[in-house]
Amino acid sequence: MLFPIGDDNIERGHPAVFSYLFFAINIGVFIFQTTLPEGAAAGFVEQYGAIPAEISRGIDLQTLFSSIFLHGSWMHLIGNLLYLWIFADNIEAIIGHFRFVLFYLAGGLMAGLAQVVISPDSGIPCIGASGAIAAVMGAYIVMFPKSRVRMLFLLFFSVFYIPAWVFLGIWFVQQLASGLGVLGLSAEDAGGIAWWAHIGGFAFGLFSGFYFRDRFMTDRYIPSA
Repeated sequence: MLFPIGDDNIERGHPAVFSYLFFAINIGVFIFQTTLPEGAAAGFVEQYGAIPAEISRGIDLQTLFSSIFLHGSWMHLIGNLLYLWIFADNIEAIIGHFRFVLFYLAGGLMAGLAQVVISPDSGIPCIGASGAIAAVMGAYIVMFPKSRVRMLFLLFFSVFYIPAWVFLGIWFVQQLASGLGVLGLSAEDAGGIAWWAHIGGFAFGLFSGFYFRDRFMTDRYIPSA
């Protein structure tokens, strides 16, 4: 199996304060979830997860933000945090702390809304940071297409590098194919994965990435191997 484990970091820029803070908040919230009794944990997700059927009627709109920090399992959490760890720091380094916070939250919002548009009658709570992180990845492919993503081939414990545009491009094609494949299906039949949140977040990140690249990037921001 293949796993991304790192990337080329830029040599200068703002420290990734909020990238790591979001990382820590996600862990803290999930640990809190695990301390709740089973019924209370389910109620917590129902209360703070984004339920498309409610959002589409203008109810509990704040859950579009709170849901970004909830996760359903340790593997769900670890998978999201791995991508946040790898890709977010370079974005924050370029655009700065305040803009990164706004961008991250807006990415989660747009991802949630994309899923609501596709499944407006679904009563299943959408949770997870993947939509916001997809926005980060969308911006990354525009701003750092030639940055190298370090991959671990677990079978042989070997490491190799591929360009970010290849890795992220393949990832997006997989999400798009999966999203198109579940159109018209219920959330249960779609496997419980909010594919269109990933697609919507990534698309938002792409458009944001062009703005960030043209507005904030200079020659002094060079990825270091």
